[in-house]
Amino acid sequence: MSKEEDLREDLNQIAKDISQLDHNPRTWLSWMVYFLGRLERLAMDINPNDQEIYKEMLSALQDSIRDRLKRGGW
Repeated sequence: MSKEEDLREDLNQIAKDISQLDHNPRTWLSWMVYFLGRLERLAMDINPNDQEIYKEMLSALQDSIRDRLKRGGW
């Protein structure tokens, strides 16, 4: 299995674990915020100049979420 497939499998398991912890999707927000914060810290640890790139990624994520809400699919 490739690293990407392994990671996808891990993320699927984490999503399942979060949903089993509490079935109410509203409570998942804190986990999403925690995860994004952790990714930001990791990006800064690798290269502090990546802060702008990270903000661009957040903007693209925001666009994807807006599209999801408008169109109903990812």
